[in-house]
Amino acid sequence: MNSEVLKRLRDINIEDRVGTLKKTEDLLSVERWKQSGTAFTASSEELEDVYYSALHKLMDCIVPMTGNSHVLHEGGVYRGSWLESTGTISSELLSRFMPDVAEATFLLFADYQREDGLIPYKITPAGPAYRQIQMVTPLARSVWNHYVLNGRDRNFLSRMYHAMSRFDDWLATRRDTRGTGCVEAFCTFDTGHDLSPRFWHIPDTPHLDDAAQFNPDSPLLPLLAPDLTANVYCQRLYLSRMAGELGVSGAEWSAKAVASVKSLFSHCYDEADAFFYDRDRKGRFVRVQSDVLLRVLACEVGDREFFDQALRRYLLNTSKFFAKYPFTSIAMDDPRFDPFSSYNTWAGSSNFLSIIRAPHAFEHHGRYVELTWVMQPILSALSRMKRFGQTLSPWTGEEGYTDTYSPAILCLLDYIERLCGILPAGGEELWFTGLLPYNMDHGRELAHETGYRRVVDGTVYELLTNRETAVIYRDQAEYMCFPFGVRVVTDRSGRLQKLIGMSVRTIEGSISYLGQSLPFIIKGNEQLEYTDGGFSSISDIGVVFPEYR
Repeated sequence: MNSEVLKRLRDINIEDRVGTLKKTEDLLSVERWKQSGTAFTASSEELEDVYYSALHKLMDCIVPMTGNSHVLHEGGVYRGSWLESTGTISSELLSRFMPDVAEATFLLFADYQREDGLIPYKITPAGPAYRQIQMVTPLARSVWNHYVLNGRDRNFLSRMYHAMSRFDDWLATRRDTRGTGCVEAFCTFDTGHDLSPRFWHIPDTPHLDDAAQFNPDSPLLPLLAPDLTANVYCQRLYLSRMAGELGVSGAEWSAKAVASVKSLFSHCYDEADAFFYDRDRKGRFVRVQSDVLLRVLACEVGDREFFDQALRRYLLNTSKFFAKYPFTSIAMDDPRFDPFSSYNTWAGSSNFLSIIRAPHAFEHHGRYVELTWVMQPILSALSRMKRFGQTLSPWTGEEGYTDTYSPAILCLLDYIERLCGILPAGGEELWFTGLLPYNMDHGRELAHETGYRRVVDGTVYELLTNRETAVIYRDQAEYMCFPFGVRVVTDRSGRLQKLIGMSVRTIEGSISYLGQSLPFIIKGNEQLEYTDGGFSSISDIGVVFPEYR
């Protein structure tokens, strides 16, 4: 293992790498980042430089609120926090690096909840806005993941639980006008699908700017919306979990979740296409194949067999959504598909919000190898970024609309950590992944060796990876050594729990741990549990390969 890379990792000065900051409050934000102990180095200066450029731009997206709290803003042209993104998936990712900023951002949406239960769709320097609902990633899932990862603060959980319970009531009484049990979309902006053919001939905003009204003269509205319905289904799953954590029964939430998913499949799922569509006011499917599918799957709808079918037919299909730089926002074989990314559009271009929402859908079903096929081209595109735009050309990987966009910034930080870093997961686990960014574009080398550092419960962990081997250091002493292409899962104290095969190929080798050399053979996505000084297979689901038609 290259001692020079390890020395560089240990010598990194975060302040020097971040560079000159734009506002005095950024100094405090950098200190917050440093508490995670996170640092990254690579044999390629280009990749390392873009990592710290992203961190510099992240500071631009963190802004002070009243008192000492700081919150995350969307960035670029979006001066504020949006429920569909900043207040959910983006804060969920940020929670691993700057948990106090993530928590303050979550709480914004509870603090500004309207008396009738409506949560604002955005909060900007001008104040909260309630014109539409605009929700995608379930808030409850993001809140729960933050809660279990960062000390299980019951006061925080209780505040968010009661706010989300009231919001569920608001949706149930105002967004089910047809009595189907589905959640209805009243306008384009309800789902954040700007310019999508899904919403052609439908107004961007609700009737009279009232989130509880739709245009009564529309020939199409209201739509039974699969992504909104799936959102509420997943919300209710996690609200049930929260109720139990807070000492009350979650049975009612579980029953409501069952009702939601039943309505979703009864009204919005087409069995012939194996796809989720809106239904218009006449009961017809709106047959536009969009990233609605990925949204529904990220809401934990369906079992692994259902997810695998979606991978084969759509998500890993190069005539559908698996572009050179996935995932497109409209299926590529749809005649309405528009690949251009120079404006705010969900009519075809790959959007970073889709890209950061994807890992949960894959990992929920143990599809770790398949997710790397998404991450590799995206990291190649990110390595060339100067502005960190919102959209990405699915053909060339060139960044498109706007700049300093926090979902794009967080995508780089997240994907590096998932591919070759140290990731705290589920509140109880640490993932050490022995992979590297691969040279996907024109033979440009991204890195033949990387180093990653993170502090967990006061212990300093470092991971060095090259094309053959990965080595874990614990408080600067070599702790484990294992082959490239494997993920090591430990508890938060670093005790070995299992291995996961992260390559399509079968890997045979051994891991050094506590003075022993432990042999193993592992296939793609296979999970080996460590017990009694050896390994046994606890999951072997195989690999789903890409399709062309």
